[in-house]
Amino acid sequence: MTIKVLDTYPAMREILRAPLADRAALFKAMAEPAAGMYRYFPGEVDLVAMHTMSSGFPLDRDEERCLEALEALHEADAWNRIQRALDDALAVQLAATPGLAVPDITVLTVLGDPGDAHFMGPNLGMTANGSVSGYIHLNFWPYPENLARLEATAVHELNHNLRYSPGGVIWDPATVTVGEQIVSEGLADAFARQLYGDELGYARIGVPQLDDDAVFAKVVSGLEITGMQNFTAWVHGDETAARYGGTPVGLPTGAGYAAGNRLVDAYLAATGRTAAEALLADRRDVIDTALAWNRAPNTPTT
Repeated sequence: MTIKVLDTYPAMREILRAPLADRAALFKAMAEPAAGMYRYFPGEVDLVAMHTMSSGFPLDRDEERCLEALEALHEADAWNRIQRALDDALAVQLAATPGLAVPDITVLTVLGDPGDAHFMGPNLGMTANGSVSGYIHLNFWPYPENLARLEATAVHELNHNLRYSPGGVIWDPATVTVGEQIVSEGLADAFARQLYGDELGYARIGVPQLDDDAVFAKVVSGLEITGMQNFTAWVHGDETAARYGGTPVGLPTGAGYAAGNRLVDAYLAATGRTAAEALLADRRDVIDTALAWNRAPNTPTT
């Protein structure tokens, strides 16, 4: 088992300096080693289109701004820091779950799109995906807060990757619930906090809602909803749902992350487990234990 963080810095620099007509082909060559992250998509996937849809750096504008931002990532030693963080986190995880099956993992790190108002605003200049076994996608704009959290962000996605790898929790699109994703976000944040503390370990979008009891109650009311097309509003919030054609449900950005942290923290407190030990915890057990813990007399709320 190996974790390979692709060194995309020189390739992105070449793309941003290349003639417009050459950039798509150069990008495809850079992204091809991680194309397996789209293996569940029907038909042949257009890597450039997926990059654009994911708020990746533009191939037709903002070259100087992107080159400057790319240098900021490079100067922050982003690629080496991410590699060390993932290697260290895997060692911690294996110590907690010695029999865990770990796939080879390829990590694609890209610069974000400064012209994407949603990415730069509500998403705070960061998106990531670690849900497809064997692949992690990290997309950053080098805001200082994001540079400080490079390790924690990567580790959060590693937690997802290991939870949904073969032998772990099965994500069945036909039956999976909002509650599974809410729990998974809470577990991933808890793992990042186990390694890097609360200041760096929380996903930034969820922090403003952590103590909002009304938001927590609203998210809990939707935990049994199925249908992945419904998940964005419950997990990421109405603004992100609207961007991707979803139906708003009355939740602010990051609501599901905040609720997931509260549920998982209550579960860990009730069971005495660490986040690493709870990697494969059943979402039903987490939810039921957490809600019972919060209702128990003389029990602190999270």
